[in-house]
Amino acid sequence: MKQETPSKAVALTYDGSSAPVISAAGESALAEEILRIAREHEVPIYENAELVEILARLEVGSEIPELLYRAIAEIIAFVYMLKGKTPTGFSPHSDAVALPALQAPERDADFPGTE
Repeated sequence: MKQETPSKAVALTYDGSSAPVISAAGESALAEEILRIAREHEVPIYENAELVEILARLEVGSEIPELLYRAIAEIIAFVYMLKGKTPTGFSPHSDAVALPALQAPERDADFPGTE
């Protein structure tokens, strides 16, 4: 069975301190190029058509909206796990479901520009 190529792709950049930023987005051939570059650089790829639809509406260079913090935090936590890394503030003995450094903040001060 042939794997279907996604018609859209979005790349996120996360520096560990501010909200993730849309670093690339595109459809068709551009989406394929985004995925090719990601594979070439061994960047983990997470497939979720609904999330891509939402993120593709944002401008390249813009931070993800607060409503998506939790969804994106879960993906970032998964990527950390895949790479064997631990985010700042993580405690393996914590009862928290999401990683502390990646949870949506109670106060917007943790994500500059969202006050």
